[in-house]
Amino acid sequence: MCAACGIATHVPEAVTEGETAVAPRRFAALHNRDCRPYLFGAALSMMGDNIEHVITYWVLWQKFHSPALTGFEVISHWLPFLFFSVWFGGLADRYDCRRVIQAAQGLFMLVSAAWGVLILTGSLQIWEACLLLVLHGVAGSLWGPGEQLMLHDFVGPSELPSAVRLNATFRSLGVLFGPVVGSALLLGLGPTAGIFVNVAFYLPLTFFLFRTRFTGHTRDGAVVRPRVGALASIRVIREVGADRTLVSMIVLGGLASFFVGASLQSAMPVFAHDLGASGAGTAYGVLLFANGAGGVLGGIVLEATGWIRPSVAAAVVSTAVFGATSLFFAISTSYPLALLMLVVGGVANLAAMSIGQTVVQLLAPAADRGRVVGVFGMSVNGLRAGSGFTVGLLGAAIGVHWSLGLSSAALCLGTAVAGWYALRAPREARRSHDDGAAT
Repeated sequence: MCAACGIATHVPEAVTEGETAVAPRRFAALHNRDCRPYLFGAALSMMGDNIEHVITYWVLWQKFHSPALTGFEVISHWLPFLFFSVWFGGLADRYDCRRVIQAAQGLFMLVSAAWGVLILTGSLQIWEACLLLVLHGVAGSLWGPGEQLMLHDFVGPSELPSAVRLNATFRSLGVLFGPVVGSALLLGLGPTAGIFVNVAFYLPLTFFLFRTRFTGHTRDGAVVRPRVGALASIRVIREVGADRTLVSMIVLGGLASFFVGASLQSAMPVFAHDLGASGAGTAYGVLLFANGAGGVLGGIVLEATGWIRPSVAAAVVSTAVFGATSLFFAISTSYPLALLMLVVGGVANLAAMSIGQTVVQLLAPAADRGRVVGVFGMSVNGLRAGSGFTVGLLGAAIGVHWSLGLSSAALCLGTAVAGWYALRAPREARRSHDDGAAT
């Protein structure tokens, strides 16, 4: 237990030194009969999330031709994570996470249905579009903390790294194939029928949560759970700030999100044109696929090999590799090299985020796990909106290659500082983590 803040710092040995007495099973979470259907359901829901983006963004541009609305589409998706993640983590701590996640899925479905009605009647206005975009972002931020608590409850601490990594991999599959399915629905059925069909992608996860006995809290025992409120959230944020490892994981995730984040995807048309490979449209599609495929490939390879264990050092190195590959991608004039950097960067980014998520969960006390996960989500997801400034707006002034290059260099520098801060803890303190794990 951290004497300064009361947050548990006794974590499995894998977190501190990268060694465990018994090697975990490969694809352990897929062997769990409760976790396995959740992972598939989450992938379908994430696909639905991205299908909605494809259809609604196309409709909004065709109807309004508003660059300002295009910018709002990105901001509205990520700002709810920044403002509400900790409070939603409190909801996950206090209540049955099955119902919290079902509420998020219900909100996703309600938003998709509302889009369908407004498109069908031809009555869509900008204020209605903005409201639905915000509600969609709220649904995503409500889902996050409860999901992580459910993963912990499904598999327990020993197999949590596998569950977090595979969940990230399945979500990456949703992100990768969501635009493909969305485009097919848009072209084959049209935007109205397509958006109504999209509601079905949220149903498998929603129905599964009625069947599972896990609530997100069954392994925690009779811990006292604070009430949901601003004061409790502030208390947890203060306590997190007193734990060096938690701070470093949250900062590392936030740095990657703020400096690079979602900007790679939005800037991809520029790089496809400038790299000059065959047709710009084909080059654009391949670059986007490489960017998404890296995360999927990384999750599968890391889970199959067990090469990287969840540790502070592994998180630091993975984040540094992501920053370096983003930098080389920004300055590359070779299309094959750019593709390679995107794939390697995708692997490194998935490793860094899944390791950070795992370490945070293992360090968090049971009563406040949702709020601590919410703080991590606030940094990792909420700060993605910042990449619109560090790469997007700066790129308008100095060029996207320069803005992404400078942002990636800043990420590398920030990672070095955060890594130094995390790893300069006295050896005796790190040894005490191992002693706690052994008991």
